[in-house]
Parts: sequence; structure tokens; C-alpha cells
Amino acid sequence: MRNRRVAFWAALMVAVMSLSAAVEVSAQNSSVNAYSPYTMYGIGELGTHGNAINRMMGGVGVAWRSTQMASMLNPAGYSAMRRKSFILDVSAEGYFLSNRQNKYDTTGAYLRQAKNAKNTVNLREIAVQMPLAKGLGVGFSLSPYSNVGYNMYGDDLSQDVAGNLGRVQYKYYGEGDVTQVKFGVGWRPIKRMSVGVAMLYYWGDIMRHYRATPENVITGSGIYSSTTGIDTYDVSKFKMQAGIQVHPIMQSRHMLTLGATYDLGGDLTPSMVKYVYVDNVLSSVVRNVEDDALPLRLPQQVSAGAYYQSLSIRAGVDYVYQNWGGQNENYMENDGVIGIPVAYTDTHTVKAGFEIVPKGSDVRHYYNRMAYRVGFSFGDYYQTFAGSNIRQMSVTAGIGLPVRLFGNSSVDIGFEFGMRNPANEKLFVNNKTIGLVKQRYYKIAIGLTLFGEDRWFQRHKFN
Repeated sequence: MRNRRVAFWAALMVAVMSLSAAVEVSAQNSSVNAYSPYTMYGIGELGTHGNAINRMMGGVGVAWRSTQMASMLNPAGYSAMRRKSFILDVSAEGYFLSNRQNKYDTTGAYLRQAKNAKNTVNLREIAVQMPLAKGLGVGFSLSPYSNVGYNMYGDDLSQDVAGNLGRVQYKYYGEGDVTQVKFGVGWRPIKRMSVGVAMLYYWGDIMRHYRATPENVITGSGIYSSTTGIDTYDVSKFKMQAGIQVHPIMQSRHMLTLGATYDLGGDLTPSMVKYVYVDNVLSSVVRNVEDDALPLRLPQQVSAGAYYQSLSIRAGVDYVYQNWGGQNENYMENDGVIGIPVAYTDTHTVKAGFEIVPKGSDVRHYYNRMAYRVGFSFGDYYQTFAGSNIRQMSVTAGIGLPVRLFGNSSVDIGFEFGMRNPANEKLFVNNKTIGLVKQRYYKIAIGLTLFGEDRWFQRHKFN
């Protein structure tokens, strides 16, 4: 029986590693990971951080403290590791996103609604956690931080261009991602308090393309060439995170934990290379410039949370403040399409989650040992568009399936529904009426947590 279990888990791990290899190939085109015009600026769309369990509970985890589940949001939680134990956490995520935008004519009258959608499946994160000594643990994780993926176009209908040349189309498309690698240490100097520190490394590549193409030329007899520009950004930066957890209530049947973290932010200062091509008989490079000045940055982040857990209930709430540099800096504007000024803005996000396990020791009814989870979050996107904020909210739900009786390893399945709605549905910029994009998305996550005290990683002397 044990040999069959070992064979099953070995096959499952091979499948997970195969999925990881497949994702590495598909991730080379990161537009499959995001499909949003809001990723045209900055480092792109930020994902919900944490493991599958955190995300099923709305993303809470600053005060998360568990001896069986990986702590990915606060390094102070690493100190909860028991001796002779080991945690491996892997998850994959399916993502479906739909965009809707109202279109208006030159007089501001409504014309129609444009729609598009995208879906994909990708490996989400890998986390490892282990003890070094009593009250001292280490953790490592690899997870996506942000994704870029967009494809937009617009026609230049100004009188100067349309009257002298004809129609000119501007196209903008981009792809890329930024990955976060985290390695930290958690220490419990006294019974009711733990502290932790982590080194964060961000790396990735972002490519932004823009193209101007003359179409329906109405004047002259010359040859008009299209122009293509490519900006490539290479991100490589180290940052730090510090965290603390305290326990006002710490008893055998229930515990209340308060937690806080601080993430060092600042400019990413990626290396940047620009290319411009003129399309004629032979495509030629007319400009190749290296530049390390680019307004890509990470926020200074302060998070605080509370987490309560008993034998059958877990509940938590987090507040996250991100300082992106304020709204006074308009750092991007694409006049060829719509000329909307875009600026960083500070954000405030609230997250809450709840879990119940009806009866974890029920040997007769498996569904009583399952974990049932719900959560929600709401806040703002970290950029404004012509002064308009983008509001974000999501609701989550999921279940945890215990792998074995009286064990802590589990398979976790979750669902998330979210939306991004602009505070102002339409803008008036440069005498044009512009509809901002509304987004709806669905995510399905599958996570696998293997806990060392369940003997998956122990070597047996006798069979």
C-alpha cells in the first residue's frame, strides 16, 4: 500500500515538473499572462501574492502562522517550522480575462462597445520552507510579481495628416514579466514574538512595440514607409523585506496573531535599449540607444494584519498601503493614440478571509475533514488615467482536500472572480471622448502542499 502511495506521489511530482517545463516555454510570450491596456505603463499588472490557500482567502497572510503551510507574505512566519519537518508548496493557475470599452464618435455620441478576451494556464509559484533550529526557520519562494500584455491601435484623423497624406494607423503592443525570488530567515526570540527578514530579487524583461503605418495614401506619388520602434527593458534589482508577528493569545486550542511587514521600494532603474526600424526594401536599424533612465519602480509597502485560528476556524484581515510616489508625476503619454496622461498613485487595499474545517478528526466522513474557504479584497490600481482611478475588487472561494488521515498534506482548489472599473467611465482629452476599459476576470487555482511530518520526505529503514 505504501509503495503505491509513493508511486502515486512520484508520478504527481513528475507531472508538476513537466508542467513547469511547459510553462517556461510558453512564458517566453508573456502576453499570455496578461491582456490589459493598463499594462502599457509601468511594470504591468500585479498579481495576488501568496500561496493557493492565501489567495482563496482573499490574499490575507501578513499574520498567517502555520506549522504545516508555507508562509509567503511575512518572513517572521518561517520561525513556526517544527523540527524534522519540511514544506513544499507548488500551484498552477488558469486565468480568463475579458475587456469591454465604449466607443464614441467625434461629437461624443456613443457608437458601440468593443470586447475582447484572453485565457491561459501557468505555473503560479514554488515555495520551500524548513527549520534550522528550534524557533529558527528559512524559506524560499519563486513567484510572478507582474505581467505585461497588451495590443492596441488607433488612427490619426487629424486634419494635417488626413488632408495631406491620408489615414495613418498607430499600433502599440507589448509583452513581458517581472519575477520575484525571495529568500528569508524567521526567528522567534521569545515565545510570543517572531521577527524575520528576507532578500527579494526581481528580474525580467519587458518589450514595448509601437508602429506607425500609412494607409489609404491620397496625395503624392512617393513611397511612404512605416516606422517600427522597440523598447526593451531588462530588470534586475535586489530589495529587502522585514516582518514581525506577535501573539496576544497563544493557547493550545486557539491563537490570535498580529503581524506587520515593510518592503523597501524605489526605482528599478532597468537597462534599456531602443530600436527604430524604417520599412523599405530592406529593413534597417536607424537608432540603437542604451539608456538606464526609465520610470519603472516598486512601491514602498507597509502591511498589517490579524489572524485568528482555532481547531476548526481560521479568519484573517490585512491592510496594505503602497507608496508609488504620488499623483503629481505624469510619467507617460502616448499622443499617437489618445494622449491620456498616466501617473503613479498611492494605493490602499483591504483583504479578508475565512476558513472552516467542520471536524478534522472525523475518520468516517471525508467531507468533514475538508477545509472550506472564502474571502474578498478591494482597493485601487496603482496608476491613474487622466486623473481617474481604477477600482479593483475580488471575491474568492475554495476547498482544501486532505491527502491522508491525520496528515497535513493537502490539495487545494480555489476560484477567484474580480473586476476593475474606472471611477470615470469616459474621459474628455484633447477634444475627444474616450471610454476607459472595464475588466472582468476569473481565476482557477490548484495547489499542492506536501508536509514533511507526513513522512513523504523521510527515508524508511524497513519496508
